[in-house]
Amino acid sequence: MSLVEVTDLTVEFGALRAVDELSFRLDRGAALALVGESGSGKSTVAGALLGLHRGTGARVGGSVLVAGTDVQGASDEELRRLRGAKAAMVFQDPLSSLDPYYAIGDQIAEVHRVHTRTSRRAARARAVEVLERVGIPDAARRSRSRPHEFSGGMRQRALIAMALACEPDLLIADEPTTALDVTVQAQILDLLHTLREETGMGLLLVTHDVGVAAESVDEVLVMRHGRAVEHGPVGSVLGAPTQAYTRQLLGAVPRVDAPRTVLPEGATESGDASGDASHDTPDGAEAEVVLEATGLRRTFGRGKRTVTAVDGVSLAVHRGETLGVVGESGSGKTTLGRMLVGLLEPTAGGIRYQGGPHTGVHPAVQMVFQDPVSSLNPRRSVGESIADPLRARGERDEARIRERVSELLERVGLEGAHYDRYPHEFSGGQRQRVGIARALAAGPRVIVCDEPVSALDVTTQAQVIALLGELQRELGIALVFIAHDLAVVRQVSDRVAVMRRGRIVEEGPADEVYRSPREPYTRQLLAAVPALDPEVAARRRAARRELAPA
Repeated sequence: MSLVEVTDLTVEFGALRAVDELSFRLDRGAALALVGESGSGKSTVAGALLGLHRGTGARVGGSVLVAGTDVQGASDEELRRLRGAKAAMVFQDPLSSLDPYYAIGDQIAEVHRVHTRTSRRAARARAVEVLERVGIPDAARRSRSRPHEFSGGMRQRALIAMALACEPDLLIADEPTTALDVTVQAQILDLLHTLREETGMGLLLVTHDVGVAAESVDEVLVMRHGRAVEHGPVGSVLGAPTQAYTRQLLGAVPRVDAPRTVLPEGATESGDASGDASHDTPDGAEAEVVLEATGLRRTFGRGKRTVTAVDGVSLAVHRGETLGVVGESGSGKTTLGRMLVGLLEPTAGGIRYQGGPHTGVHPAVQMVFQDPVSSLNPRRSVGESIADPLRARGERDEARIRERVSELLERVGLEGAHYDRYPHEFSGGQRQRVGIARALAAGPRVIVCDEPVSALDVTTQAQVIALLGELQRELGIALVFIAHDLAVVRQVSDRVAVMRRGRIVEEGPADEVYRSPREPYTRQLLAAVPALDPEVAARRRAARRELAPA
């Protein structure tokens, strides 16, 4: 019997059918990825495998068998035995999945005791054991740490350790690497692969990242609007997809081996005019420098606890260009971006805008944040949030403000009538468009984009990137594009700066940096980017395993 058997699964929330007659099987020791855009029903399916929709008002139909348990017909006690002991889930956001008040080890030990009824001492020993297994250094000591003392990658490892505490037959991983940089993502995917080899557990991976699927699974099931579009071996589905939607999904995936193509003004994609990402003026002189940083340094804390986040960074941003800034989490990218915008004051060094000193917040230098949910006030309409920069510039005519906001909403692909809607009424991609509209309201010359597409699926990501490029060409705006996704940065950037431990270790034209990186660190980042070819992914994984410390 298969580890998982799903037959004609339907899940309805009121009038919305989130999953529509979906069927699939997963054998013991095998790995299957559910791939699709946001709203395709992937996470709803994952929740149904553990009976998480029970008591929510959702209507669930069809048959779900997991490790021999009929999830639909199981009692509450049978479901409790299934969850954690036979099937465990790793969620997307480890910070919200872990209790901030309790040590990591205590939380893992509690899970183990609930399902095995062992002593506290044995449960604590088991917690340290699984933390060591997922690669947490000095596990005995770190088990006493609380979640905020772990990095994002370490927290995700801790969640995986918690899931492994009772040696489940099935691990369900719901977007486990979405917020992680490429090197940590590669480590987590390698860890999942190794654990599957060692324990024989089955893996159900939920992801919108096709590259992550190629790195991790045997089979892929592509979902759209709650239904299965295509299902088969990962090599076949990704290498020779039969369905138009799958081809569209793959076509939207940014690639590090595809240089950016820039269409000169007036050209179309079907026309014969195309060129590289040069921003020279007609006489060949370099384009105007609109924003310049010299020797920027920023420290946090005092005395022995002082941390240097940015250490002596100098860069220039030219009119109409995109400067990509890449690096791992903690490299100083976001701190640099906030100093460029004026949200953080440098500890040392200076910033100049169009040749003059730039201190504090300047309307000509705006920011698009990573998380539009937290950067928009949930109690105010999106129109009012977009109107703020207009009022800050002295505009008092409410009719004119409303007209201008409606124009901006339409400019970013929304509707002027959306003025009175609230952030929760929009999808993630739409909220990011609202954030872009708010930045445009100030009439900027430079927009600093801090991980603007990291939480979006590939098709929505492509739409937002295309919008930024279109606005840049029309308005001559310079972009500073901060991201940990090297493929996205390659797609949008004219020049790239690679950051590590607060410093820029390599900088140059994007094609040059990606084709012939000088620094070993840059080469390491590029080698960690997921490959769409499963055979290439397997070779890279083997190479990383050989280089890993014993």
